Amino acid sequence: MTGLLTTIHIIICFVLIVAVLLQSGKSADLAGAFGGAGSQTVFGPRGAATILSKATTICAILFMLTSMGLWILSAKGTKSVVKGEEEGKETAPVTETVKEPTETKAQEPAGKQQQLPESKDKEEEKKEQKGENPSQ
Repeated sequence: MTGLLTTIHIIICFVLIVAVLLQSGKSADLAGAFGGAGSQTVFGPRGAATILSKATTICAILFMLTSMGLWILSAKGTKSVVKGEEEGKETAPVTETVKEPTETKAQEPAGKQQQLPESKDKEEEKKEQKGENPSQ
């Protein structure tokens, strides 16, 4: 049903586009080209309805109806976005991280940079390289 309605909708779209593009504007006469209004009314000349104007009106109505029909059909078939998920699939556990408060220190001028204390492992490595044994 949706496929048929979509096909009809697309055909109506093309017919509507062609019908609108083939119509001439309201000032298509020679006087309109030079800015003259002639005997036109405020909203332009209102002549007899041509076959293109009738086709445009009918296609516009059909376009609106097929659009609403597609909208209603799409709402009827609402499906869950997770319907295809496997139920036995394990998910990663959620862990909560707590940020420990840090001490705020005032920054020193750029000329005086403070060296950070090295970790204990790095200190032991340097002593071993010099020949000292920290564990003795």
